[in-house]
Amino acid sequence: MSAAAAEFLPPPCLPFDPFAYARRQSIRIEVTGLDGRPLALGGEDIIKVAITRSNFGRIAHKVDRLGDFRPDFVVEDSLVVALDPREPLPSGLRADALVTVKDGLDVPVVAAFRLLAGRLAEADCPAPILLKDTLHPPAPTGPAAPDPTGPSPRFLDTLLSSSAALGSLVCDGLGDAILVQGEQAPGQALRLSFNILQAAGARIFKTDYVACPSCGRTLFNLQETTARIKAATVQLKGVKIAIMGCIVNGPGEMADADFGYVGGAPGKINLYVGKQAVKFNIPEAEAVSRLVDLIKEHGRWVEPSPPPAADHAPTLAE
Repeated sequence: MSAAAAEFLPPPCLPFDPFAYARRQSIRIEVTGLDGRPLALGGEDIIKVAITRSNFGRIAHKVDRLGDFRPDFVVEDSLVVALDPREPLPSGLRADALVTVKDGLDVPVVAAFRLLAGRLAEADCPAPILLKDTLHPPAPTGPAAPDPTGPSPRFLDTLLSSSAALGSLVCDGLGDAILVQGEQAPGQALRLSFNILQAAGARIFKTDYVACPSCGRTLFNLQETTARIKAATVQLKGVKIAIMGCIVNGPGEMADADFGYVGGAPGKINLYVGKQAVKFNIPEAEAVSRLVDLIKEHGRWVEPSPPPAADHAPTLAE
């Protein structure tokens, strides 16, 4: 061990229970939102999505058309305090500061943020935490370079690494805001941010679908059926729908879904509300429309909005 490494503090105990979810207790602070008004962050508020000033400049002209993918605040406007979690916390660190891990450290992302949360817990400091997907963001393209029209060539790699890092930390209960900085296209970075939060159950902004992976007991074409159900229900923000291939494992795998579409017999579908089967042996050809009727009966239906005009539709990849 080098002399410099020997000066680092020993790692603290995990600041969370890895076997039972509980969100880390932080204080509620205010940062500057996109409209210049105070934005609540931390405490019991939903996890916010941040964007860098350079990326915000590339989408500012259409931010009002981003809908559910609109970022909450610009990082540089929020006075973020970047720390090296291997070192002692600064003596003057205030509990109402938004803290994060410093870029450029040779520390795995998940370990770095867990260590930061441990340091804050040891110091009894409830400062909210800004999570980042990488501590080594790609070099900026510069103002002279053309904006990308889509995700970077290695976007799939970024999607996997960002989801693994941020998803793990959100499920640990550690974050109050997130920043995806591994993807240079700002629209794609925002889409990824919100989809990670949705997948982790931390911020629901669209219909949530749960589908089994299919097996020899699956009683209908899972991919085609899922596509038809999505087409009929995609506007139901906050509703969770399960599509399960059979009644053997399906009801148990549905977990906390609001509604379930489950194969009951060849060509027949059972419909569920929560974990309770309420409609049995519906012909498969009628089952999607009957599912829609069931959602309407329980007051969860919302009519789809008309599509935007083609010349006004936002391009999220820009």
